[in-house]
Amino acid sequence: MEEPFRAGRLFRSVFASMKKSLVWSVSTGVAVSTAAACDLCNVYNAPLAQHVFEPGPNFGIAEQFTRFDTLQHSGHEVPNDFPQWLNSSISQVAAGYQFTKAIGVQFNLPVIYRSWRRPEGFAVQESSTAGIGDASLLADFIPFRRDTEKWSFAWQVLGGVKFPTGSTHYLKEELNEVEVPGAPESAIHGHDLTLGSGSYDGLVGTQIYARWQRFFFNGGVQYSIRSTGDFDYRFANDLIWRGGPGYYFVFKEDWTVGLQFIVSGEAKGYDELDGARTDDTAITAVYLGPQLSLSWKGKLGADLGAVFPVHYWNSSLQIVPDYRMQAALFWQF
Repeated sequence: MEEPFRAGRLFRSVFASMKKSLVWSVSTGVAVSTAAACDLCNVYNAPLAQHVFEPGPNFGIAEQFTRFDTLQHSGHEVPNDFPQWLNSSISQVAAGYQFTKAIGVQFNLPVIYRSWRRPEGFAVQESSTAGIGDASLLADFIPFRRDTEKWSFAWQVLGGVKFPTGSTHYLKEELNEVEVPGAPESAIHGHDLTLGSGSYDGLVGTQIYARWQRFFFNGGVQYSIRSTGDFDYRFANDLIWRGGPGYYFVFKEDWTVGLQFIVSGEAKGYDELDGARTDDTAITAVYLGPQLSLSWKGKLGADLGAVFPVHYWNSSLQIVPDYRMQAALFWQF
């Protein structure tokens, strides 16, 4: 027989899902690539992912790994004979503080590692880059929350700013890209590799959590409002969304285990360079995948998941994701 249920305590301890993109993403708050578009645009929201409403400090670590190994031209797969590939790993540290049960702040700092193989004319370049990305500061507000023994519901809105803390070294490549006649065309460019945008950008979003008995739903959206950054490059505004139904297989006072079916997506327009539209930067994508979530005593949470693209439209030639792996840990002090 299970232990008696205390709705308030369990509701605070449920680790239902991460944002993200991305997908969780898990990153800096700026879409700094085309193929990777929202690989970097999802900001991990630690308190909402853990459903923390009690005042006090909290801390989260989120990881997102994306493998790019497929070439597409205008939404259609083309041979990758070279071959080209890109691995992107984004580790995000999120430190926050809940002032009240309804108001909190959070600071996010991503650490990025990328390795790739691409053609440079008739030569081959295999290289890597690493460093901090663009940090962000978020404020969140919970206008409505209700929990009972049978059901729970919470709605959160958030807003913030992304700072130009990441290096834009590779973004400079956009100024002097030259195609060599007869050589393989590269699908990995400076906007795919840069760690930052050089711009101050706005972030807004909302998310809901709902539970009935052991069934639950978590869903949300984030929208990034871009400005012009280094080298007169402006990343397009981007929209990411994520959510899906889940079920708690273990549902006790001290700990829970839940499995969620994730449907996520991202939409991004064309970037601009010196006011002119770039051709190989727009995407619209939909992903599907499972996520396993655990919580313990309302203080520690973890989740692990993977998503796979089921629809991916892109402009011009881009290298696109084959899969994403996402994981996170959370502590409430």
